[in-house]
Amino acid sequence: MIEFAEKGALDTDATRYMKIERYSEEGTEGISTAIRSILGHLGEDTSRDGIADTPMRVAKALQFCAQGYQIDPKKILEGALFHEDYSQMVLVKDIELYSLCEHHLLPFYGKAHVAYIPNGTITGLSKIARVVDAYARRLQVQERLTMQIRDCIQETLHPMGVAVVIEAHHLCMMMRGVQKQNSVTTTSAFSGIFMSNKTTREEFLSLIQRALH
Repeated sequence: MIEFAEKGALDTDATRYMKIERYSEEGTEGISTAIRSILGHLGEDTSRDGIADTPMRVAKALQFCAQGYQIDPKKILEGALFHEDYSQMVLVKDIELYSLCEHHLLPFYGKAHVAYIPNGTITGLSKIARVVDAYARRLQVQERLTMQIRDCIQETLHPMGVAVVIEAHHLCMMMRGVQKQNSVTTTSAFSGIFMSNKTTREEFLSLIQRALH
């Protein structure tokens, strides 16, 4: 089990914000052993100074990047549900996301745009971004990630509709394979009124393309 705890703490100098990360000892040891073997097979000298501690660092980095397996996205939303008679679009756009492609374990990164139309219940705006992170911090394909975000919000808030668009750069396309550095992959998923009402869907698409200033 990986735990990530964040808290404020008082030290001898000043009050400051402190982030505490705790990793599974068993998981860290198992991953670092595997990474050391991989480095050896790649031709590296795993005993040299620059590489000796790399397996442990990679083990911790991978656990951090895959921490979404330890998080229940629905509970994130359920922790901040409020009754509100608001029935217009709620849009959180340009949510940064970082994930790992499950096919090559290479990163893909970009932005998610998420909207929903409440049906008597709203959630904290930061919770939408946390749901994106919870699913992104797993081994993923962009198509599934897009649908998981949509379904989580739909099933938890029961809104009149949900819309999700993700735009991402995939290093598996940029660094290897076709090596197309400027390619961007866009996926979308809609439910409810965003699916059935063209005007509502077009309003959402127009808003995510519009700059604030």
